[in-house]
Amino acid sequence: MRLTLLFFLFVGTFNFAFSQETAFTKTDSLRGTYSLARSFWDWIHADLSISIQPDEKFISGKNVIQYRVLKSHQVMHIDLQEPMKITSIHQEGKKLKFTRNGQAYFIRLTKEQKVNDINTLIVEYEGNPHEAIKAPWDGGFVWSKDANGNHFIATAVQGIGSSTWWPCKDHPTDEVDSMLIHISIPTDLKLKAISNGIKIGEKDGENGWTTFSYQINNPINSYGVTVNIGDYVTTNEVFEGLSGKLNLQFVSLRNHVDQAKGQWRQVFDILNAYEHYFGPYPFYQDGMKIIETPFLGMEHQGAIAYGNGFKNGYLQTDLSGTGWGFNFDFILVHEIAHEWFGNSITAGDIADMWIQESFTSYAENLYVEWFYGKQAGSDYVIGTRKKIANDSPIMGVYSVDNAGSTDMYYKGANMLHTLRTWIDQDELWFHMLKNLYQTFDKSIVNSKQIEDFISKDLNLNLTSFFNQYVRDRRVPILDYKWVDNQLNYRWTNCIAEFDMPLPVYFDAQVLVLKPTTKWQIFGSQTVNSTGVLSVNSGFLCTLKKL
Repeated sequence: MRLTLLFFLFVGTFNFAFSQETAFTKTDSLRGTYSLARSFWDWIHADLSISIQPDEKFISGKNVIQYRVLKSHQVMHIDLQEPMKITSIHQEGKKLKFTRNGQAYFIRLTKEQKVNDINTLIVEYEGNPHEAIKAPWDGGFVWSKDANGNHFIATAVQGIGSSTWWPCKDHPTDEVDSMLIHISIPTDLKLKAISNGIKIGEKDGENGWTTFSYQINNPINSYGVTVNIGDYVTTNEVFEGLSGKLNLQFVSLRNHVDQAKGQWRQVFDILNAYEHYFGPYPFYQDGMKIIETPFLGMEHQGAIAYGNGFKNGYLQTDLSGTGWGFNFDFILVHEIAHEWFGNSITAGDIADMWIQESFTSYAENLYVEWFYGKQAGSDYVIGTRKKIANDSPIMGVYSVDNAGSTDMYYKGANMLHTLRTWIDQDELWFHMLKNLYQTFDKSIVNSKQIEDFISKDLNLNLTSFFNQYVRDRRVPILDYKWVDNQLNYRWTNCIAEFDMPLPVYFDAQVLVLKPTTKWQIFGSQTVNSTGVLSVNSGFLCTLKKL
């Protein structure tokens, strides 16, 4: 979820073997590359109007794109996926020519694009958008019905892309700075349409349509823009937070108002915890909604999608296997964390999606720690290790729309927990987390920026640490043996440069080892023992006695 939660879903270097085994297509490159046809313009504003015909599963509309010219260029790349199609494009009253290559439209701009000019493009489109088979894992439009037979509709497009249903720059490197969205639905349905941001209008037209309008005042990733339609009832609340009063809206189906109000009270606790660890909620101006949806969940910015049945856990299970996961609603805790990591701090290439997913998954155990103590939080994150597959690195391949392994969730969270265990100074650790967020608030980032910042803030050289846990799929093993009553040790199952220090326990002693991939001897002392070492379980590694 930014997907997120696509728990089981889903510049720099990447795992060589992985790159050799994976074949990428021209479509992957068109989607994943931030080409000149995308990068010459900065997306300032979108004014999106859509009309939705639920019975036909058909939408039509237009997107008025305002942009600033960063570099003179006459071809613009806009994305829209089949079976949707662009019907016309205009600029300053002139109809423009365009060609299509898969989901990529290339528009020939006749007006000279001068640097720093602010221009507008009008894109009209229509079609039956891709229908999700099993949202959110298979994304698209979700056409459903509630228990009373009313239409119950939502979007869930992380991964597959926002261009499944609206024409946009479908690449995370550039977020639109602000946006208006107008959703028109047949009046006789007597339903509500909900989107991100602040509601600025609801108008019945003479042509049998009702239009709901919303204003988004903050930069937003394109997949985070959402449409939700249903027999909705909104309950208004206020959260007294670090930046003042935050307008909260609990949006549930009419039959579920009481359940929603009860279960969603957790939102207040979640916001308190995350504001404590990271800083103020990023989008006070746009408020926050929790919206009931016909699928499990998604971190749509300021409009969290929720379908977890108003029960604690993840579909009534505890993903950690420790019991702590039954004490909170997983979807609320996970998806709200994405407001900080994913919606505010955003990876500029899907290859770096580990940034937002690892920190968001790590936030789960911070929430547990906030309420139940440090040991409970540690037990929770360590308990999630059984979900780790070690199938490929958590970093993907750049510029080809390729995310890393789903291990980015809990291997990533345990990587962060390992680093906290290593430095063993909570004051320093939590200062780093807050400083990291405040430094990159509402920024597009890459792995190098995040890794360099953490290294500098903690005053550690973490190059080999991140290369091991981000760019390699293996979990390090400390081999050790006793030779003439002396402890010999080395790292294996790792990159050649891996050098993480490791305290180990032996005979009520703590031995601080500084292993590399070459055999070393602990000091010059001899020990009259052939005993077994143990290690703090906070470290994501294993020990092997030879």
